[in-house]
Amino acid sequence: MPLHNYAVLKGNVIAYKEGRGNHTPHFQINIEENNNYYRAAVSVQSASNSPDLKYKVVTDFDHYLISGLNQLEDGLHYLPSEKDTLALDYIRGNLFDINDMQLIPHHKKGPKNDLNDLLIFYTHKAIRQEGAKVYVFGECWPITEERDRYFGFYPAQGLHDIHMNQGNSDFLLDDNGIYQDGGLLFYFPEDEQWVGTFLAFQSQTIHTHNQTGHPITKKKKPALVEQEDLIEQASAEEGLRIVAALANPDGKDEGYETVTLLNISDKEINLKGWKLLNQNKDILHLPETNIFPGDSYKIELTSKEMSLSNQGGLLTLLDPEDLKAHGVSYSKEQAQKEGWTILF
Repeated sequence: MPLHNYAVLKGNVIAYKEGRGNHTPHFQINIEENNNYYRAAVSVQSASNSPDLKYKVVTDFDHYLISGLNQLEDGLHYLPSEKDTLALDYIRGNLFDINDMQLIPHHKKGPKNDLNDLLIFYTHKAIRQEGAKVYVFGECWPITEERDRYFGFYPAQGLHDIHMNQGNSDFLLDDNGIYQDGGLLFYFPEDEQWVGTFLAFQSQTIHTHNQTGHPITKKKKPALVEQEDLIEQASAEEGLRIVAALANPDGKDEGYETVTLLNISDKEINLKGWKLLNQNKDILHLPETNIFPGDSYKIELTSKEMSLSNQGGLLTLLDPEDLKAHGVSYSKEQAQKEGWTILF
């Protein structure tokens, strides 16, 4: 079954310890909030035959979730594993392009070339910079009446599973679920910078079922598709991308909002059967037209089938198999500039 105590912890980084020494090392982060202390245990190596993790760092993280995170008080907050909450989902939340994740060793000789080095850089910066905050997404472990074995605070409490928590197979199948992925978000006030750090195991797939989070091994189109069952992750070979959106036109919005697609492949793509979804899962069926390699196509949202929120949102492109080909997000701040087009 999915994670039991999925949560986000907001606080101040005060110490860390590198992850070394055993078959499943964890990078340990000591976090304080209002004189309460926690430990975040971040996996830096898998126990499988493919030990190196996949990672993605977004150094200019700009997502509609930021508005909600800014309003969050310091402390531990349990989250429902549902859309339209602060819960993370690597596939459905359009946090980043999951196909951009790369392998990284947990330890390698030399500077700035392994996962420990990467985590040290951002945790050390969070310690040094006044007002910096970390947001840790993962599963809380039960509080124990003893001191923390790494940092010595009492009582021992914290979070683990700070990585993707879907697409598992075999003995980890029971951990699968949607909207329960882990991750680290850092906010650095001096630069007004948000940094997202996202991790996954090589054994986890990026094709997952929309209710269970279990792996999907075949691109299979069901006979009857409900809206909530539409978003699955397609392969990296899809050549159509969402590159721009006009969410807040000059004057009235209805009939003047647009979304622009770009064919980045070397093949002509016909839009028959393709769909565009917004954050509310409204579906726009795209017209049967051809986009040649390198060409763009502007979709004018003239009907009431779909609109773009000025409070931030998501856009997801589905291929004819009803699998996710591409997805983007935009923040409230990006949508406030009336008449300006948002580039992705």
